[in-house]
Amino acid sequence: MNRREWLRVTTAMSAIGVLGAKGASGAEDAVGAGVPGAAAQAAPAKGPFTLPPLPYAFDALEPYIDAQTMQIHHDKHHQAYVDNLNAAIAKHPELASKSLEELLGALDAVPEDIRTAVRNHGGGHANHSLFWTSLKKGGSPLGGDLAKAAASIGDAAKLQEQLTAAGTKVFGSGWAWLSADKTGALVIESTPNQDSVLTSGHTPLLGIDLWEHAYYLKHQFRRADYIAEFYHVINWDFVAERYQKTAG
Repeated sequence: MNRREWLRVTTAMSAIGVLGAKGASGAEDAVGAGVPGAAAQAAPAKGPFTLPPLPYAFDALEPYIDAQTMQIHHDKHHQAYVDNLNAAIAKHPELASKSLEELLGALDAVPEDIRTAVRNHGGGHANHSLFWTSLKKGGSPLGGDLAKAAASIGDAAKLQEQLTAAGTKVFGSGWAWLSADKTGALVIESTPNQDSVLTSGHTPLLGIDLWEHAYYLKHQFRRADYIAEFYHVINWDFVAERYQKTAG
């Protein structure tokens, strides 16, 4: 989805009141209904994959990530990835028992007619599922085994510098990643679109979503400002725990 399409969609959503207003039917939208700042409950998905609930209120990360962006990002964009992934898997029911890691880690084994859909929408689902859990108001310091592993890159400031460089160099939409390779070594890399580092055999530890839907309402074209503020909401405790499980 390019910028023009995204703006058209979000404008249309605002017009019909997706953010807790009354829709055309007169019924109040269930998204955040009656609970200011509360995260919505995920609607049941028609398939093996479901939208994970946001683990905090929509406004929990303000002023760094605004509530409206969080709501549209989670309830609309992520839900769309889940729905489209389920639609693809429905064409090959034998794949319904496979995990995202299995599907994305062996894309060549996915039937060709749905391979692109699994790559795009499966990647979008996997990337966003990790994204929500990697965030926390106030953030947390880099420590533990992760901090020791980061010494191969430098100190925490050097890691941030390189992650920022990876993010600013992404052309168009994509992600900047802190990943672990098969040896447990840390890797800073980027992927285009919704590609997952799982396809290269790496384990994603932290991803910065660089799609404009992640920041455009607040920062417009100023991606660098969004990346700078992102460091205020990283849950390094979670990232470190994920790394420990990977390296162990």
